[in-house]
Amino acid sequence: MRPRTRALGNALYVLPALALIGLFVYYPLAANLYYSFFSFSAGAGEMKPVGFDNIVRLVSDPIIAQSLLHNVVYAVVSIVLQVGGSLVVAAWLTHLLGPRLGSILRSIYFLPAVISITVIALMFTFVYNARGGLLNGVLELVGLEGLQTGWLANVDTALGSVIAVSQWQSVGYVCMLYVVALQQIPIEYYEAAALDGAGRVRQFFSITVPQSKEMIFVALILTITGAFTVFNEPFILTRGGPGNASQVLATYMYNQGFFQNQMGYASAIATFIFVITLIISIVQMLSFRSGKE
Repeated sequence: MRPRTRALGNALYVLPALALIGLFVYYPLAANLYYSFFSFSAGAGEMKPVGFDNIVRLVSDPIIAQSLLHNVVYAVVSIVLQVGGSLVVAAWLTHLLGPRLGSILRSIYFLPAVISITVIALMFTFVYNARGGLLNGVLELVGLEGLQTGWLANVDTALGSVIAVSQWQSVGYVCMLYVVALQQIPIEYYEAAALDGAGRVRQFFSITVPQSKEMIFVALILTITGAFTVFNEPFILTRGGPGNASQVLATYMYNQGFFQNQMGYASAIATFIFVITLIISIVQMLSFRSGKE
C-alpha cells in the first residue's frame, strides 16, 4: 500500500472521532464565547449585542471575586489531600500492607467514587444536620458540645463542609491512580535503598515521588481542573449559600443563567472558567515538562 493511500485510510478512521469532538467539544466552546457578547434569556429568541459589557461586568462583579477565592481554596485543599495525601495512602497500601488486606482496603477507599453524588449529598445532609446530625452527635458524645453548629447553614463552616464532602468522594479515586503507577516501580529500587540504609520516609521521597511524576502530573490536572469546575457538591448541599458563603464560579454561573435568566452573562462566566482551567493546565505542563507518557 502506498504511503498516501495509507495516510488517507488512517484519516478516514480518525474522521468520525474528530467529527464527534468538534460537534460536542469545540463547537460548544466557540458558541459559548460568541454568546458572551450578547444579552438574552433562555426563553427569548432575540439576542441583543452588548459588546464587551458582560466582560466588564464580570471583572467588576464582587461575587465573581468571592467565588474565585472559594475555588482557589477548593484547589489548595484538594492538592494537599487528593494529590499529596492520596500518594501517601497509595504507598502505604502498595508497600506496607499484604496483598489481601491491601486489596480489601483499596476497594473500600474507592467505593465513594462510584456512588452517585446525589446519594452522597443526601447522606451528608443528615451528617451535617444541626439537630440529630451524626457529626453533632459525635461531638456531643466526646464532650465537645461547644463545637456543635448547623454546618451547612453557618457562614463560617459552609464552605469547609462542602469541600470535605468532595475530598471524601475523590481521595479514593486518585489513590487508585497512584496504586497503578506504584505497582510499575521495580521492587529492586526499594531493596537497594534499604541495603544503603534508607528508611521508609527517605525511600518515599527519593524513589516513590520521582517515579510517580507522570501520575502526579495527571492527578494535579484532574484535581485543579475539578476544583475550578466543581458544581454538584456546593449546588446540592448549599446552593452556594448561606448568602454567598459557599458560592463557586460554576454555581454562580448556573444562578445567573437559569435563575436570573441572564444567559449572556452566564456564558461569559463559563468562558472565564474555561480560560482559567486552560491557563492552569498549560502552566502545569510547562512546569512539570511532563505528560508525554
